[in-house]
Amino acid sequence: MRHAMIMAGGSGTRLWPVSRSDRPKQLVPLIAGRSLLQVASDRLAGVVDHDRRWICTGERFRSQVREAIPGIEDDRILGEPCGRDTLNAVGLTAAVLAKLDPDAIFSVLTADHLIEPQDVFADRLDAGFRLVEEDPSRFTTFAITPTHPATGFGYVERGDPIPGHDGCFRASRFVEKPDRETAEAYLEAGNFGWNSGMFILHAATVLETIGRFHPSTEEGLRRIADDWGTPSQAATLEAIYPELKKTSVDYGLMEPASRDEQVSIAVVPMDLSWIDVGSWPSLGETIEPDASGNRIAEGATSTDLGSRNVLVFSNEPGHRICTIGCEDLVIVHTADATLVCRAEDAQKVKDMAGAVPENLR
Repeated sequence: MRHAMIMAGGSGTRLWPVSRSDRPKQLVPLIAGRSLLQVASDRLAGVVDHDRRWICTGERFRSQVREAIPGIEDDRILGEPCGRDTLNAVGLTAAVLAKLDPDAIFSVLTADHLIEPQDVFADRLDAGFRLVEEDPSRFTTFAITPTHPATGFGYVERGDPIPGHDGCFRASRFVEKPDRETAEAYLEAGNFGWNSGMFILHAATVLETIGRFHPSTEEGLRRIADDWGTPSQAATLEAIYPELKKTSVDYGLMEPASRDEQVSIAVVPMDLSWIDVGSWPSLGETIEPDASGNRIAEGATSTDLGSRNVLVFSNEPGHRICTIGCEDLVIVHTADATLVCRAEDAQKVKDMAGAVPENLR
């Protein structure tokens, strides 16, 4: 049976001061009044039923997730006692699903991306599910068709086509973030895509595979699964999960699996618009610019004289942001903090989030 898990555990410090430790970016209404988490869930329409969508997030965000996803059942929220990176989020999901549904196949998605058009995404996601339904030993990943020689993403090289699955290929290799010259060569070659961080996996298979690479992690996950749905569920999760080795799904699972004879890895290219909303400039890409390149987020009030390429975001109704002759700036206003920086310095916002008083973090 098809399931979907959305990872929603990131802190989003590069979107400070809107994203805070007690309400991270995936739960903030950044996209036309909707949160990134709600957008990610809505994107599953027509592929995975609402009652088989799972959210893996920090336990302390449970009530906010319920507000963000109307109608979600409480037991569909996998609340982590603490963050242990993406391999354990995937492993926890696999362990729970394998217990509840031995034939469970689940997609691993994130709440960081804006992907359009939805019908193309749904078609490619369906193709990925069909690959694993045919062969549960397959791990399916998705590669975004690159639009420029990005050095901030990993890459996937596609190999031979998979018979009977149009537009699907064997994955030849995974490459970490390349330098500019290498990225340009990948773009010219035409058989490389950006590693999207999205996967489709058979729950029981991935749990067994984790056991081959990380035996102690699998043992802990199975102990959690044994008590899942019992009165001991919360206590067991609290005792074991924080002790699991912290590692990413790319390093801890996909890379070693690519060298494992018991696993085959398929790649499904996705030729669509894919924005990783990890900074203010990337969020700005979702906002239509005016004739001068200025981007005013929905809900913000602004008056400008002669500025160019300025991003304005405000979540305080009635507060007007006025600019004169500014260029290449990010301006973000909240009730208790205002950020102004050059767009080229937007990656340093993470440092600012750590430098301000604790009550503003």
